[in-house]
Amino acid sequence: QLVESGGGLVQPGGSLRLSCVASGFNYDYYAIGWFRQVPGKEREGVSYISANDGSTDYADSVKGRFTISRDNAKKTVFLQMNSLKPDDTAVYYCAARRGWGALLDFLYDTWGQGTQVTVSS
Repeated sequence: QLVESGGGLVQPGGSLRLSCVASGFNYDYYAIGWFRQVPGKEREGVSYISANDGSTDYADSVKGRFTISRDNAKKTVFLQMNSLKPDDTAVYYCAARRGWGALLDFLYDTWGQGTQVTVSS
């Protein structure tokens, strides 16, 4: 099970930190990815952090603004989002897959319920 939190309403240029808490599986062996979706559009890969070596990757649209990290003791992955833009408005989901991370949603088999992020003045 994955549970996201930390979404909300923020002004352009502001920051939010999303959390994804894992339970019920062997978290240490799983990569965690963050995805986002706007109604009427396909789900987009935002970032991931692998289990094997902690490697990370980001979508070009968020590079330099978002940072992913994991706290294995707390079984939690964070997505720090800075310099937010209106285009970042979406429902954000975290997902888990065993081993290496990827920005392709069909590779993930466990999903959270999502948290809404709205960037607006």
